[in-house]
Amino acid sequence: MALFPAFAGVSEAAASGGSRKELDWLSNPSFCVGTISSLSQHTEEAIARVSEESPLASRGPLKSESSDESDANKKLSQVSRKKKKEKKKKRKHQHRKKTKRKHGQSSSSGCESDAGSGKDPSSRSLRGSQKESEKPSQGNTAGAGAGQHTIWLDDIQTLTGEIFRTDKKPDPANWEYKSLYRGDIARYKRKGNSCLGINPKKQCISWEGISTAKKHSHKPLERYFTKKSVGLLNMDGAAVSCKSEPPSSEPVSFIPVKDSDDVAAPVTSWLNPLGIYDQSTTQWLQGQGPTEQEAKQPDSQTDRQNAILKAKVEEFNRRVRENPQDIQLWMAFVAFQDEVMKSPGLYAIEEGEQEKPKKSLKLLLEKKLAVLERAIESNQSSVDLKLARLKLCAEFWEPSTLVKEWQKLIFLHPNNTALWQKYLVFCQSQFSTFSISKILSLYGKCLSTLSAVKDGSILSHPALPGTEEAMFALLLQQCHFLRQAGHSEKAIALFQAMVDFTFFKPDSVKDLPTKVQVEFFEPFWDSGEPRAGEKGARGWRAWMHQQTRGGWVVVNPDEDDDEPEEDDQEIKDKTLPRWQIWLAAEHSRDQRHWRPWRPDKTKKQSEEDCEDPERQVLFDDIGQSLIRLSSQDLQFQLIEAFLQFLGVPSGFVPPASCLYLAMDESSIFDNGLPDEKPLTYFSLSFSGISSVGHMDQLGCPRWTQGHNREGEEFIRNVFYLVMPLFSGKQKSHLCFSWLRYEIEKVIWCLHTKNKKRLKFQGKNCKKLAKNLLKEPENRNNFCLWKQYAHLEWLLGNIEDARKVFDTALSMAGSSELKDRELCELSLLYAELEVELLPNSRETAPARAVHILTRLTESSPYGPYTGQVLAIHVLKARKAYEHALQECLGESPVSTPRPDESLDCLSSLVKCFMFFQYLTVGIDAVVRIYEQVFAKLKGSVLPKGPGLEDSACSQSLTSVLEAVTLMHTSVLRFHMKVSVYPLTPLREVLSEALRMYPGNQVLWRSYVQVQNKSHSACKTRRFFDSITRSAEPLEPWLFAIEAEKMRKSLVETVQRVGGREIHVTIPETGLTHRIRALFENAIRSDNGSQCPLLWRMYLKFLVSLGNKERSKGVFYKALQNCPWAKVLYMDAVEHFPNELQEILDLMTEKELRVRLPAEELELLLED
Repeated sequence: MALFPAFAGVSEAAASGGSRKELDWLSNPSFCVGTISSLSQHTEEAIARVSEESPLASRGPLKSESSDESDANKKLSQVSRKKKKEKKKKRKHQHRKKTKRKHGQSSSSGCESDAGSGKDPSSRSLRGSQKESEKPSQGNTAGAGAGQHTIWLDDIQTLTGEIFRTDKKPDPANWEYKSLYRGDIARYKRKGNSCLGINPKKQCISWEGISTAKKHSHKPLERYFTKKSVGLLNMDGAAVSCKSEPPSSEPVSFIPVKDSDDVAAPVTSWLNPLGIYDQSTTQWLQGQGPTEQEAKQPDSQTDRQNAILKAKVEEFNRRVRENPQDIQLWMAFVAFQDEVMKSPGLYAIEEGEQEKPKKSLKLLLEKKLAVLERAIESNQSSVDLKLARLKLCAEFWEPSTLVKEWQKLIFLHPNNTALWQKYLVFCQSQFSTFSISKILSLYGKCLSTLSAVKDGSILSHPALPGTEEAMFALLLQQCHFLRQAGHSEKAIALFQAMVDFTFFKPDSVKDLPTKVQVEFFEPFWDSGEPRAGEKGARGWRAWMHQQTRGGWVVVNPDEDDDEPEEDDQEIKDKTLPRWQIWLAAEHSRDQRHWRPWRPDKTKKQSEEDCEDPERQVLFDDIGQSLIRLSSQDLQFQLIEAFLQFLGVPSGFVPPASCLYLAMDESSIFDNGLPDEKPLTYFSLSFSGISSVGHMDQLGCPRWTQGHNREGEEFIRNVFYLVMPLFSGKQKSHLCFSWLRYEIEKVIWCLHTKNKKRLKFQGKNCKKLAKNLLKEPENRNNFCLWKQYAHLEWLLGNIEDARKVFDTALSMAGSSELKDRELCELSLLYAELEVELLPNSRETAPARAVHILTRLTESSPYGPYTGQVLAIHVLKARKAYEHALQECLGESPVSTPRPDESLDCLSSLVKCFMFFQYLTVGIDAVVRIYEQVFAKLKGSVLPKGPGLEDSACSQSLTSVLEAVTLMHTSVLRFHMKVSVYPLTPLREVLSEALRMYPGNQVLWRSYVQVQNKSHSACKTRRFFDSITRSAEPLEPWLFAIEAEKMRKSLVETVQRVGGREIHVTIPETGLTHRIRALFENAIRSDNGSQCPLLWRMYLKFLVSLGNKERSKGVFYKALQNCPWAKVLYMDAVEHFPNELQEILDLMTEKELRVRLPAEELELLLED
């Protein structure tokens, strides 16, 4: 086909001249300038000439086909053209963006062609007809030769007359829209906003449409917590140092910092004329390479660090290869993997290539797991390595798989008590598989298996040292687990059974195995006879002895004792919200129904009369958990634990293994140190563990209120039953605990200012004290005399209290400062006298000096008659100094410090310190404390409570702890009555807390002292240093409490009238700091299973008003402590709308719900 169809004849004539084929375009008439009429005339002639030719010549290779075939082909070609057009439109619509780019690249040529067509419409029409003639030819088969130029007759036979026609149909879109269709407009790129031919100073053109100016993307600044910034912070910086040069006299504008490498300046040469190339570049220009030593030497700091780490890895590999049985070495190698993973290119894929730092936690765990697998292969019997492996696998194993692995480990090591304790805690903390019945069966299986190991029934695994103590700790852990889950009846029943099983065991079954003894004990439990704490309890031995004689003789009880107690109305106000009514009723039933229900035979009751079957405890619930305690100390600790469980302050602290599991209330904070009486404050020993029957709200002040009438009778019966079982100091301690319990109830009455209750309680307490002192073995018990005198002083009977003190001191005789109880009695007497007249500090209270002076004299004590003479004060000081030297072993004639002298050392030091304070001053007290502290510090192991290696070290620890408490009390009292800096007290507390991070009294003093300071930097640094190194949880708890106190102080300053907030002091991120402390605390081993910590965290988030995040923390707490009923109770208080969901969850996990939702609805309807 010709380039221009109008001149097809000319091209055919020229086709014969093949030699001028390449120059045909020169003779093309289309390049001649002519009018439009001439061009149209040439076109008509060409069409006429083509029409005169034979129609068969229009088809080259297809001229033999029939006309029918040509018609079919024409129809097929039309159909194919339509399909191609539709496909082309779809393709153009899908790839419009790509087409735009192509149009942008060829915009200049497009503009020129459009301009040309605008000037010459005839040529435009010719090109249009050319396109129309080409389209049908493309649909047919290509039969014409490449050199033959023809126009198909079929394409032009429809044309009549003129080729050009005028389209008179208007386009309404031109009127509807502002401009032409964008597809009909040439595309081009405008560079700049100017136009050629205009004066830019006077004229300008406003272009419509999108501005061609580049849009600079505004990137926000990267904050420190973004992923990129955190990666930069985690990178190890290059070490820089400044060379030591003599200071110059000329001032400099900057401080020069040079690299740590001492690189010599390059020498100028013909290759390095300017001296700017380093040595490696100079060698490269010379065609040389570095020497072998230089090649092996690391070139950068990263290489040096990698070389050091590689050396450590090789050293670890060598050591574990030589000593594969070293467990601690393997554990250190596992911990070393954290440091290895921080290195960016320690393990390169190829030489010279450094891989990117891999921060994946899973990769780190897999590397540690691989090391532990190697260690376990070499140490098949190591429990520590297997525990570490299970701890790692907990991150990416399913709970069911973990439980199976734990069961395998327990099966292989049934005699390992530490493993059992961790296994029980693990099962308690698995929310998905948790239920009360499952955990109780595990506790029973654990204690029964350990009892069999201890009895020797399991021959393959002998009993390990400390098995009995560990079994006792597991028993206490089970009791606190039952109390926290709401099943207090089962916990009390377990203690009752243990008292009978331990102290009232018949002689005929003592030598039998534990399993057989439990089988003999079951008939007694099911017989319905009174148990420990119930009226008429005589014990298992007496019951079994009486069974041979025909049973008991039923004695009718007194009528006065059977007066029923008025039941408190559970729902007092039905107009309250439903959740408040449920909470109040649940708390009420917890306080009244904590004892197991027993049918009263005098009232002809049976088991069917019990309204709540859960209050009945069967033998199957406790039988497997009964253990045999042969140690006298453990037997006494059982009674102490039982009394502490009932709320009696016996001074017993649970073992460290279950202490934080049982800690669930905030009395460790508000159990305070009253500033009015810093010397004689009555320390309430709660230690954060609530007693049975008390599930109070978090933050409520904890006071010993006692129980109802039946509960108090239960406690008295326990004392009457167990006191005859002991003698000496143990019995004295029980009497002291009983009297102290009654005095704490008097203090609660004083706090509530209930005069009627105070009169009644004070009368009962004095009656108990007199009855205890009337017993022959208690007449010289100075502990009871001290408590009785203190009770009279608290009730306001000062003269009666002085008479009691003088009577007790006159009975002592001459003890020469060797009686610990006598020293404590005299010290309390002197402290009460000093606090009675605190304003007379300049003239020391003569009564207190008289008391401490007469303590050192050999003559009997006499009442106060007047001012003490100076000579007597001097003699007393010399006596104190000589006694202190003997106890510390500093006397030249004394023997090394005996054990019996440690018993009176703390009381002696406290009396001497207070005597010096009254006669000399506070500086003398500080000197005595420094002397004792320096002497005893080297002998005390700096560990937590319960971790000492010997009894002597434990005694020294308690002595130093008591002396520190006395020193802080004197300093606080002196700061109250006179001006004294805080620094000495702060330093003493800091030093003591580093040694005793678990002492709650010291932490309370430290927090109260630091709360008075405006700067929190020192406090935060101190807490940070303690929490990094100490294992106890108290540093975390008190760090959170200190920040909360500071936050409340700031809010108190900012709030006026409790409404408007005046931002006078910035908060300085206290909220985020407290939240960070909570998160770090719950990551620790002790904190993750501590209900108190989760309760504090939940309450803090609710106080911020973030309900959704608070719910997330609540469900996270359930994942770690699903047994703690107080968490569910707090959730009902914080999320009242979720009451039904929470009750359903408690029912599913078998927690004790004393008021179901159905019963609540019935009570509300009534």
